[in-house]
Amino acid sequence: MSDPKDPRVIYLAGGCFWGVSEFFSRIPGVYSTITGYANSKVENPSYKQVKAQETDAAETVEVRYDNAVITLEELLHAFFLIIDPLSVNRQGEDSGRSYRTGVYFTDPKDEAVIRKAFSEVEERLHQKIAVECQRLGNFYKAEEYHQDYLKKNPTGYCHVDFAKLKIFRDELLKDHRPFESWQI
Repeated sequence: MSDPKDPRVIYLAGGCFWGVSEFFSRIPGVYSTITGYANSKVENPSYKQVKAQETDAAETVEVRYDNAVITLEELLHAFFLIIDPLSVNRQGEDSGRSYRTGVYFTDPKDEAVIRKAFSEVEERLHQKIAVECQRLGNFYKAEEYHQDYLKKNPTGYCHVDFAKLKIFRDELLKDHRPFESWQI
C-alpha cells in the first residue's frame, strides 16, 4: 500500500514480535510493520540485551496504517484477538518483561480510543487486564534479521494464531467492510 490518505502509527507489544508483525502486515490498510524495542532504558538495545531482560524494553511492532481504510479501534480489536490480555510478562512460550503486552501511542488523541478499548475488554472479561497503555518513550528498530521474520522463515516459531485473521475479517464483513480478498 502506498500514499495513505490518512497515515497513522501505533505501537503494539504482544509478546514475540515476529508473529505480531506478520499478523498485522496481512490486514488491509496496514502499509508497514517494523519490529523493534519500545521504552528501553538502554539506548539502541540489542536483541541479546532485550532477551536477557537488561533493558526493560518490550518487543514491539510499529504499525503504520491508513485510517481511511482501517481504524485504530479495529486494529485494537485485532490486537486483543491475538494476545492473552490477562497474562503478565508472558505470551505463548515466551516469558519475561520484554514479552509484556502494551499499546504505546505518539498522538495524544489516541489515548482516549485505547482506554475505551481497554475498558470494553475489561467489561467483557469482568477483570482488569495486564496490558500497558502509555505514551511511547522510545522505539529502536530491531536487527534486520527480525524484520519480516516469518516471511523469510515461514516455519519459524510463532505464538500468534493466524486463524484469528479470518475471524477478524468475518467480523468486519458483517459491518460491510470491503475486505473479502485478504491474504489469510
